Amino acid sequence: MPAPPSEYVTLISNDGFGFIVRRDSACMAGAIKRMLDPTSGFAEAVTGRCLFENINGVVMEKVCEYLYYNDKHKDAKDVPDMEIPPELCLELLMAADYLNV
Repeated sequence: MPAPPSEYVTLISNDGFGFIVRRDSACMAGAIKRMLDPTSGFAEAVTGRCLFENINGVVMEKVCEYLYYNDKHKDAKDVPDMEIPPELCLELLMAADYLNV
C-alpha cells in the first residue's frame, strides 16, 4: 500500500527557486491539481515537486501568495484586494492562465 501524499508540495520556478506550499492550497490551481493527481501517472504525483519552466521565481512567489490568500478568503465576503505590483501584472496574468487559477 503506497504512503499517503505529503501535506506539502514544492513548486519550482525556472530560475531554481523552490516554494513549499500546502497541497490543498496548491491544488486550487487546476494545472497543479492535475499534476499531483495520483491517478495521472505524472512524476509530480509521486515526487510532490512541480517544475515550471515558464514561471520565474518572482512571479511564482506571488502565485503562492495568491494561492494562500484565496484559500484564506474562500468563504469570505468583501475581501480586500491583494497587492500586486504593476510591473508583475502581465507575467502574473500569463502564469494564472497557464496554471488555470
